[in-house]
Amino acid sequence: MHIEVRNVNKAFGAHQAVRDVSFTIERGKLIGLLGPSGGGKSTLLRILAGLETPDSGDIFIDGKRVNDVKPQLRGIGFVFQNYALFKHMTVFDNIAFGLTIRKASKAEIRSRVNELLDLTGLRGFEHRYPHQLSGGQRQRVAFARALAPKPELLLLDEPFAAIDAKVRKELRTWLKSLIAELGITSIFVTHDQDEAVEVADEMLIVQQGRLEQQDSPIRIYTDPQTAFVAGFIGHSSVVEEPGSLRGFEKAVQAAGARAIVRPEFVEVGRTYEIPFPSAAVTGKIRHVFFRGAHLELDVEVGPNRLSAHRSLDQEPLQPGDEVAVLIHRLYVISEESATMVENPLKADPLPVHI
Repeated sequence: MHIEVRNVNKAFGAHQAVRDVSFTIERGKLIGLLGPSGGGKSTLLRILAGLETPDSGDIFIDGKRVNDVKPQLRGIGFVFQNYALFKHMTVFDNIAFGLTIRKASKAEIRSRVNELLDLTGLRGFEHRYPHQLSGGQRQRVAFARALAPKPELLLLDEPFAAIDAKVRKELRTWLKSLIAELGITSIFVTHDQDEAVEVADEMLIVQQGRLEQQDSPIRIYTDPQTAFVAGFIGHSSVVEEPGSLRGFEKAVQAAGARAIVRPEFVEVGRTYEIPFPSAAVTGKIRHVFFRGAHLELDVEVGPNRLSAHRSLDQEPLQPGDEVAVLIHRLYVISEESATMVENPLKADPLPVHI
């Protein structure tokens, strides 16, 4: 066990930023810390780094309690979203900064910086200044500077937030490969679900200072443990009265229960396109949005509005079209739990006559 957080709390005045959070992280894992704004992500990261002190609870790194250990002695590298590079220093000197502070020898500094220039693809840029670099290149310098002292733990606070979408995707792939090659335990804060799912070995989902779930991206997506996670992960529709949906009348017993319906749970089309027509209901297309690889449909089903996907290869649908809508499954939300329920009306598809 490399990192252990036990019952950590942190308040700023009347605002409880972190509420009794506990988790463990194995050595070499790349962890995505994900949640809404103000959920406590950055505060947790700063507590791990030693930039904030918890009001209660303990932080252990490699079995050693570090609550009272100064940030510079924790063996942690920190990458900020705004790069925080020194404008008056060259790329070489920015990367060397941490080693210089530690009074490493010139030979050691030169060797380590050259190693990192090659590792981060910055060879040939060592004599440039930050303003002479692209956003992606500046972020690579920030990574290299954080890695120079050979930290045991790398913390990244929304490292790609200031970079355009295309470069951000390239850097995500590069970062995952780099971390795997180095084997360094890393935690990165992000608002971007796609980023977390693509890069992270595990995800920590937090909201209102609480840890909602820790698991692999696949498990969190397919088996959310709380109502918040079910609604937060993915692009979902909230149904206030799921008992009004065909097939789910008996499944929803709790008064006031709601449901989460994801686009991939919904099949929309002409009646002859739906494999289980007896389980489908009639809906009306309200909006059609082009999403590049597919169309996103906004469908009205009774008092409910649902989102569904449709392939570009299928017959186009237009706003105002009446369609058949089949809901394969949904998450029933009761209090704080999320339970997946399959549509029991689905039967064998009707035979196709040729």
